[in-house]
Amino acid sequence: MGLVNVRRDESDPFYRYKMERLQTKIEGKGNGIKTVVVNLSSVAQSLARPGGYLIKYFGFELGAQTNIDPPDDRWIINGAHEAAKLQDLLDGFIAKFVLCRKCKNPETVVQIKDGRISLDCKACGRRSDVEPQLKLNSFILKTVPKKTKKDKAERKAARKAKQNGQNGSGSGGDDNSDQASPNGHDEHLEIASDDDAFTRKIKTEAQSLEVKATEVKDDDWAVDMSAEAVKARQQQLPGEFKAKLVLNGDDEDEEGEGGGNTVYDQLGTWIQEQANEKGGITKVDDVDIYLKAKELGIDTKHRTVLVLVQTLFDENITAQIGKRAAMLKRIITSERHEKALLGGTERLIGSLSSKHPEMYEKVVKILQLYYHFDLVSEEVVTKWGSKASKKYVDLATSKKVRKAAEPFLTWLAEAEEEESDEE
Repeated sequence: MGLVNVRRDESDPFYRYKMERLQTKIEGKGNGIKTVVVNLSSVAQSLARPGGYLIKYFGFELGAQTNIDPPDDRWIINGAHEAAKLQDLLDGFIAKFVLCRKCKNPETVVQIKDGRISLDCKACGRRSDVEPQLKLNSFILKTVPKKTKKDKAERKAARKAKQNGQNGSGSGGDDNSDQASPNGHDEHLEIASDDDAFTRKIKTEAQSLEVKATEVKDDDWAVDMSAEAVKARQQQLPGEFKAKLVLNGDDEDEEGEGGGNTVYDQLGTWIQEQANEKGGITKVDDVDIYLKAKELGIDTKHRTVLVLVQTLFDENITAQIGKRAAMLKRIITSERHEKALLGGTERLIGSLSSKHPEMYEKVVKILQLYYHFDLVSEEVVTKWGSKASKKYVDLATSKKVRKAAEPFLTWLAEAEEEESDEE
């Protein structure tokens, strides 16, 4: 799913504001034909606007009925409408309800006061009124939301837009992997933008595996997964890997966990064997990893995240997060998973810091990437940063990681305060 400039009339190669190209699917026949805008929520987030604004705008422009708050994220417009046409209409929405009238940047927040709608620009400070005769205005005024947790996605999108404008700042001294690409957008921020593609690939691979499974005899399995064999293979792993892959210390045990040979040890061992066989960890495919976790029955477990962080990432983690984000996002589905991600990262940094003391300087960039890819929420990372813990590493290391994270935590807190003042 390709990315396009928020302002498609902007030809500047360094233009930093991006969004997904609209994707549609035509369903039904005759009078029941309809258009599903597959990725409307993602596009709305990039513009820091509610999805209801976009779908209602399309409805007004096309003279078609729409649904404005689908619980299943299926945004529907009655009738058959090509994606290219909707993309052209979206340009009009952006010009009227997103772009600053002065600097033409999309870093604006909708303000409603005394029945008037204005755009408050966070880039240049200009506040400009939206044209009062526009059809969408009445919808916006009727659906002024109360400030609740439901607004967090929109607030986060606004912060991301602002963060894109400051891209690269606050990451400390870092390696070349943190450099922005020529278009002003981190290359590794774009790699995992197509979660649907990852899902489709999983399904395809899974079907292939099912077909092959019917053709394989019991004595064809070449890998001995007995406790003795797994333990023997673990002893052959590089010492640095054995030191890094530590699962003990998590007191929130899940069934089947504990020291020694567990399914988590098996997953970690398998990943390292694949890396050795294929010539590097970057060559181990996401889908293969996910299917292996599924085969072991741990694709939904929070401790799986611990294993993945400690096996897939190394001192170049800031260049690696984006490439693994789609898979991680599929596995990280709760606060418990998010805590495991942060804990595993602490452990990784602690284990690498003796040889790479600059790892602490990368903490802010790591957290920015986790936040950008929706791998951690502001609530979890804020709570994590408030107190050091011995759960994953020694207390001294935990304190150093949190000390290094302070610029990111401060940015989050200040953004929340700004939004509270505006309300």
